[in-house]
Amino acid sequence: MKTVNLLKALGIALYVATASSVYAQSSDATTSGGTSAPSAKTVKKADRSLGLQVRKALSKAQGFDVSNVFVRARGGVVTLSGSVPDGAQIPQAEEVAKNVTGVKSVNNKLTIGTQGGGG
Repeated sequence: MKTVNLLKALGIALYVATASSVYAQSSDATTSGGTSAPSAKTVKKADRSLGLQVRKALSKAQGFDVSNVFVRARGGVVTLSGSVPDGAQIPQAEEVAKNVTGVKSVNNKLTIGTQGGGG
């Protein structure tokens, strides 16, 4: 009986190890882009440029306060963080960012925050 349980455990461990290896290889293949992978410096420059384009688009959006909004781009995925004074600006920011050329998806982590000590 112990041998059967040991074989089951080894089988499960082998399956998990194989599945993990296959996943790691497939994700590496999609990120490396083959033999003509861009250098880390090129990728960083493209990400920075995309982030600036999104920030510029947000600053041009009607009635949008970009002063406490942070934009980070990584491989076409844009993350918006920080705070906006009005809750309606949260989905607005996401829509504006999605419409910038080169943006594949948007992680919207914006929150509603108050500006200064209004009284």
